[in-house]
Amino acid sequence: MGVFDMAKKALLAGLGVQESVKNFVDDLVKKGELNDAEAARLLKEWMNRAEESARDLEQKVNERVNKTLGLMNLPSRDDITRLEKQIENLSKLLKETAMRK
Repeated sequence: MGVFDMAKKALLAGLGVQESVKNFVDDLVKKGELNDAEAARLLKEWMNRAEESARDLEQKVNERVNKTLGLMNLPSRDDITRLEKQIENLSKLLKETAMRK
């Protein structure tokens, strides 16, 4: 299973959990175990934790991808940009040299 497949499954699972939590909190309000303000606070706290978890997951996925790319010895975007600039400078130098002859 690829990294993107895992991320997709985690996202879908998170959406399912979000709906379940909302239903659970709604049931607690209906039973009178929570008032609306407590329910809103609880949902907000859960959403903050879910966002934090999503950021952590994204960071871990990015770290894993970067580590894998490093192990594959592939050039980074910065490497490619640097090489493009060198090629551009060399092309200009060749044109200038050719014009002087």
